[in-house]
Amino acid sequence: MTAPAPMTVIAIPAPGGPEALVPEQRAVPQPGNGEVLVKVVAAGVNRPDVMQRQGLYPPPKGATDIPGLEIAGEVVALGAGVTRWEVGDKVMALVVGGGYAQYCVAHESHCLPVPATLSMIEAAAIPETFFTVWHNTFERGGLKSGETLLVHGGSSGIGTTAIQLAREFGARVITTAGSPEKCEACRKLGADPAINYKSEDFVTVTKAATGGRGADVILDMVGGDYIERNYEAAAVEGRIVQIAFQGSPKATVDFRRVMLKRLHHTGSTLRARSVADKGAIARVVADRVLPLIAAERVKPLIDSTFQLTQAAAAHGRMESSAHIGKIVLMVSSMVATMACSTAPAGQGKGRKGREMDAMFPAIAPWRRGCVVTGIPSRRASRGWLREGVV
Repeated sequence: MTAPAPMTVIAIPAPGGPEALVPEQRAVPQPGNGEVLVKVVAAGVNRPDVMQRQGLYPPPKGATDIPGLEIAGEVVALGAGVTRWEVGDKVMALVVGGGYAQYCVAHESHCLPVPATLSMIEAAAIPETFFTVWHNTFERGGLKSGETLLVHGGSSGIGTTAIQLAREFGARVITTAGSPEKCEACRKLGADPAINYKSEDFVTVTKAATGGRGADVILDMVGGDYIERNYEAAAVEGRIVQIAFQGSPKATVDFRRVMLKRLHHTGSTLRARSVADKGAIARVVADRVLPLIAAERVKPLIDSTFQLTQAAAAHGRMESSAHIGKIVLMVSSMVATMACSTAPAGQGKGRKGREMDAMFPAIAPWRRGCVVTGIPSRRASRGWLREGVV
């Protein structure tokens, strides 16, 4: 492995505003048992990163203090016992921290292959967001085809993902957002209606849109006075799933609606979950969601990109709430050349390629001889070539 010693990271010497994010030099981490070391090309920016910077969301015990929960890049070293990946594989990974750095370790079971249809910037916007949406909307919330999902913050990374996934799995989506432009972006993704919460009451609109029935599942990241209003907007036997508290974590609520409507109010976090828990979510996402991403039926909506050393500006963008979709840090200036041959999946890639197709059979058709390198491939002459700076 050729790695800088030390590497550049974004640290938080003391809690504060975006300016609290400062570049530092640190030693390159070494992968432990079952872990891979990834040379980071891009890293997603998420609300938990902002909360960590503010001193409100400390990393779990034993985790790095470097922020960043999702990355995309190239495997450059393997820890003991790793069987799923080889050096040179391109992956997107959920990490417990450390994404705002040139190199980051990830557990092998929390990595997914990057489909040929994605840039590395797009890939970096997937793990934290898609894992969160899948687990909370479909596993905890139990959203089914034909049901109605109400998702708050529809123009956020979580919201834009939830709209697309619910749409693809046959649900109707109602969403809230804070401006006409954001509502229009949500409608284009499949939400109907998209409610401007600054000028409309989401309870009234949700009830009207569902013939008085209400929403079967509500995905809420606001909390505060939304909690009681969610109970009003929910259908009988409705499920409310709490994934964050951008408002207050405390509220005065009339809980009689929980009994009268037989409601279920649950919630979860992701970062502190066990390796096995997150690995199980990754496996289901690989089976159920990755084929939709590979087929370009679902795609992360990228709002903006910033260089790693501009992390403070990226956080400023997020805290402005002006963004629509995901904000991504560009860590490496790698030029990704994706060359796909016309050989069937698993052919021309040797034993490891066939093993990868076996591990991720749902996306094998989209892995058809694909490689991502820093230089053009001779396979391009037998298929097609796409180049882009990521």
